[in-house]
Amino acid sequence: MTDKTATDLREIPFQTADGATATLGDYADDVVLVVNVASRCGLTPQYEQLEQLQKAYAERGFTVLGFPCNQFMGQEPGSMDEILEYCSTTWGVSFPVFDKVKVNGGKAAPLYKALKQNPDEGGHAGRIRWNFEKFVLTPDGAVHRFRPQLKPDDPAIVSVIEQNLPR
Repeated sequence: MTDKTATDLREIPFQTADGATATLGDYADDVVLVVNVASRCGLTPQYEQLEQLQKAYAERGFTVLGFPCNQFMGQEPGSMDEILEYCSTTWGVSFPVFDKVKVNGGKAAPLYKALKQNPDEGGHAGRIRWNFEKFVLTPDGAVHRFRPQLKPDDPAIVSVIEQNLPR
């Protein structure tokens, strides 16, 4: 966890699925879970827990923000329309899913370049290891990083969410 960031992170623009520009500043008062998602990954069932969190906490100032990424073994090859259709019909996703991004390398999205500077609980920062790496940003500016294998409904993640809900 670090508080290096929230102001800077909240100012970094990214693209919505329909091509508009958004920032984390649009969610500044909320607890936000940023996650790189993929439709053809062994971890794809995490969409179910992400949606459960969205439904459980949305009215209290929480949202999941999904960023499709095709950098890990081509597990998100579809167009944005295909991705949105899949998320909606297969998992009932109601949280925002943004434009496809790269999370590693020289062409990584600026938001992910900044997020990767934050260490996980073991103190390790740097590259995204796989699909479904999670970052929980709290209204006070803290960033909590959780590795892909940790399910979204794990007590470590839920605790950070619940302790920081604004309402």
